[in-house]
Amino acid sequence: MTREIIVEAYLILFTILHNIMKIFPIKRKVTFIMSYGENLIFIYDEMKRQKIDYNVVFLYKPTCKYEVDSYSDVKSYKFETKNIFHTIKSVYHLSTSKYVVIDNYFGSLAKVNFKKGVQCIQIWHAAGAIKKFGVLAPSFNKRSLRAQKRFFDVYKNFHKIVVGSDALANIYKDAFVLSDDRILKTGIPRTDLFFYEQRKQENKENILLINPSLKGKKIILYAPTFRDKELVDFDLHLDIDMMYKALKDEYIILIKLHPAVRNKLNHQDKYKDFVYDYSLYPNINDLFLVTDILITDYSSVPFEFCLLNKPMVFFPYDLKKYAKKRGIIGDYKRNVPGPVVYNTNELIDVITKGSFDTEVLTEFKLKWNQYSQGNSSEKLVNYLFKS
Repeated sequence: MTREIIVEAYLILFTILHNIMKIFPIKRKVTFIMSYGENLIFIYDEMKRQKIDYNVVFLYKPTCKYEVDSYSDVKSYKFETKNIFHTIKSVYHLSTSKYVVIDNYFGSLAKVNFKKGVQCIQIWHAAGAIKKFGVLAPSFNKRSLRAQKRFFDVYKNFHKIVVGSDALANIYKDAFVLSDDRILKTGIPRTDLFFYEQRKQENKENILLINPSLKGKKIILYAPTFRDKELVDFDLHLDIDMMYKALKDEYIILIKLHPAVRNKLNHQDKYKDFVYDYSLYPNINDLFLVTDILITDYSSVPFEFCLLNKPMVFFPYDLKKYAKKRGIIGDYKRNVPGPVVYNTNELIDVITKGSFDTEVLTEFKLKWNQYSQGNSSEKLVNYLFKS
């Protein structure tokens, strides 16, 4: 209840500022609102490559400060923040831009009334989905009626939602209650990386330069989904000692946890040269480039990792409980493109035997990356500025 009051108070301020800023004319400007960064950065880079003559502004959440700091030539302001200066500036740019491109759900957009001729494009931060979200999530009906209305008001403001496949389009239409004409099938911009051989090699070399210890062995990346309870009751659910004894001669493990729980990981000292904590590494797609085997559960990372044609193992140790609480789209075991294991013994067995079906992986890749073929950023920029 307290949180809802705070949210409503902020939205009142946001609405007042937005109504004031609407007196200013629309300018040749693109405002990116980002919480993840990579997709919008790829679009910005493509705009520069095509010499698109528009001013650009970044409005950002703390989760993508690294990406923003890498582009010091672009005006940038914190979005949905307590900082009043950044709030005023962000609402001004949002209210006076010809194009607004976002990568997440931002509740304050429920109060925006875009002028005629303005386009707001959403690029969701995932290329596919395993867990339910939007109105499909079991938690949606537990929200207050005010919060539910806010959700629908936000999505009414999106003129187009970008997807990389028909499969994802169908999920979005259900999860966000969208009609076909709101879907833009240009592909997921950040997947372009996996088609740029030179850039892939450069990014891979940078990672190995920073940590030469990664050279010479096969790399396992463990990237589990964040669970709320982990903030107070963290458990890696992998028997690292068992993995060390079985795999240390051939493999090393990179662990990428949610930043909120990464300080609870304490395996590096004991298993030096075997376990490395990469939770604070900003871009997981770069880590994919040095990874030989991905271990995950309900995360969306497989939908992009599959573009590298590398094997995956799925470790949903709490599948029944998670499916009941968060909701799973379809049949989990049938939908994932790799072996499903429930404990460390099974995981080691799969890795050592190399039990991977490349045909299933290929089908998965084609299904979820139908429109992501290496030119997604170009197609979206052309749609915005040349159609």
